[in-house]
Formats: sequence, structure tokens, C-alpha cells
Amino acid sequence: MTESIVRRGKAQRRWHLHLILAIAAAIMVVPFVWQILTVFKSTAEVTRIPPTILPHGYSLHSFETFFATVPFWSMFAVSVGALVLRVGGQVIVAALAGYAFARIPFRGRGVLLGVFLAMLMVPSQLFLIGQYGLIRDLKLLDTLPALAIPGLFSAFGTFLMRQAFRTMPNDYEEAARLDGANPLQVFWHIMLPMARPTVAALAVLTGLYSWNDLLWPLIVSPSGENRPLSVGLAGLQGQFGTDYPTLMAGAFVCSIPLVAVFLFLQRQFFAGIAGSGIKG
Repeated sequence: MTESIVRRGKAQRRWHLHLILAIAAAIMVVPFVWQILTVFKSTAEVTRIPPTILPHGYSLHSFETFFATVPFWSMFAVSVGALVLRVGGQVIVAALAGYAFARIPFRGRGVLLGVFLAMLMVPSQLFLIGQYGLIRDLKLLDTLPALAIPGLFSAFGTFLMRQAFRTMPNDYEEAARLDGANPLQVFWHIMLPMARPTVAALAVLTGLYSWNDLLWPLIVSPSGENRPLSVGLAGLQGQFGTDYPTLMAGAFVCSIPLVAVFLFLQRQFFAGIAGSGIKG
């Protein structure tokens, strides 16, 4: 009798929890639904007060206007290239640094890690002048590497990978060393494959930031030759008026690659987030 009452109480608590989660999920989905509905509306319907919920006629005119206004494929190629360079470089740098902080004892490790973590509290805009000077001195303005070089280092990525390596048992590492493996071989063949979920999580987060980055491409691409889709979307917002159906169509098209990547890596992403950054 007591067990049945306890089970009934747990079921009631789960019911309330599921209701709260369903309401929260519905609230989060509303902006995306509104975006899709806006794509098929006319400008008059978008600006009407009270607002029109459902469009009177479903038209693909906003997509046609977007592809006619924005050089989509060239900007898409720039966005993908910058994303690949930034994600690949940051994963390698953060994984190496995180492994060193977690597994290789050296003098001043705690102090240096504190400096790394302190950088998380510094706004990224403070580094823009120094980063721009570096890119200019390297004569990389208006080039694809200029979009990715500042993103190769990440204090957050280093900390995330450090936490992942700290949670791993020492047995595999010690067995590899007994077999004659050096630290780099241990890292590459043993530790890094075990940190695959965290690597996937870092790749998703870095790719999201790279895909949405707007300020830095505007600074290092003054001529507009190598600008990503984020700049193209920002250009759709006029000073005196904005074609919101076209803007929403562009935002919808540009979000499809990221959604596809997230759906493909969602298990590794959640596993990496759950298994990292918890143990101090």
C-alpha cells in the first residue's frame, strides 16, 4: 500500500514536470513557427495591426527575392570555409591545451589555467583592435583565413576539453605508456578518441558562433569580397524599412545547415556537455 502511494506521488510529480517542459517547449517553438508563417506573408500583412497570424495566400516570392538580392552561393561557400577552418583549428588547439592542463604536470599549470579562465570574463570586443592589426600585418585582409584565425583559440574550448580529459581513468594512459607510447601518441590514439562526445559538442558550439559571426567579417573584409551569409542577412535590413518576409526567408534558409548538423550530432553533443565541465 505504501509503495503504491509513493509510485502514485512520483507519477503525479512527473506529470507536472512534463507539463512544465511541454509549455516551455511550446514557448521556444513559437518564434520559429512565426518565422515560417512570415515567410509566406506579404509586407502589408506583416505590418498590419492587429497582426495577421495566418497568411492569406502562400507564395514563394520572398525566397525568390532573397536569392535575387543576396549572392547566396558565394557567401555560403565563404561561411562553410570559415566554419571548417575555425572548427578544425579550434578543436585541435583546445584539445592539445586541454590535455596538457589535465594530464601533463608542469610548473605554473594552475596559474596559467587561471589566466586562461580569466579571459572568459573579458569581452571579445576588446581584442578587435589587436586582432585587426595582426591580420593587417599578415596581409590577410579580404581573405578566407582572416575570418577564422582569431577563432582558433578559445579559453572556453580549452576548459571544456580539460574537464573531459580529467574525467577519464588513468589505466588506459598508463597501459599505453608501458607499451612505449610517447605523450603525443597517447593523446592522439587513446585520449582524443575517448573524448569524441566533447569534441562533437565543442565543434557544434564553435560552428554556431562562426556561422552567426557578423562584426569580425565586416572588419576584415572591407571590400566585401569574402563575406559570409551573416553579412548578407544583415544587408537585408534597410535604414528606413525592411522587407521582413524576405529577411525571414533568408534566415530560414541560412539556418537549415546548422539544424542539419545539430540533428546529426545531437547525441554526441548532449553526451559531451553532460560529461564535461562538471568535475572541478
